[in-house]
Amino acid sequence: MREVQEVYLAPGEFRFATCPTRLRTILGSCVAITLWHPVRKIGAMCHFMLPSRSRCSTALNGLYADEAIELFIRQARAYRTAPEDYQLKLFGGGEMFPELQRHIPYGDVARLNINAALEMTALYRLDLIAQDMGSTGYRSIIFDLCNGDVWVRHQPIRTRH
Repeated sequence: MREVQEVYLAPGEFRFATCPTRLRTILGSCVAITLWHPVRKIGAMCHFMLPSRSRCSTALNGLYADEAIELFIRQARAYRTAPEDYQLKLFGGGEMFPELQRHIPYGDVARLNINAALEMTALYRLDLIAQDMGSTGYRSIIFDLCNGDVWVRHQPIRTRH
């Protein structure tokens, strides 16, 4: 049996990998996208922080939902696979400061991230098979590329009343 490689993704990171690899991350208002090819046992995970940006560079950046999806599309094609053959799961978008929401002028980042993930899924016609998004608090994610399983541990934030 091969030793499983464990890889931690920080915010903005994107990783395409093969079995035996486990990808991990911790999310707040950010969103993780996992994509898994059930036949080839390959896939990707990203940890994006914001929906998009005004690009001043041609280099793609995994900090942004739209660019993270573009990174995945390129990798899927490099592995001679079709993006629509992957199973997609979405996680995160937890509200981290629910008591401050009405005072933040730039909007609800968690909600914007959730909407961006769902819009990218629809735009690229990806096979969304599971999601755990919204609510409040942190999520720890572990994605196993050998079987496509994703384990989620959710730690809600207790609000003061």
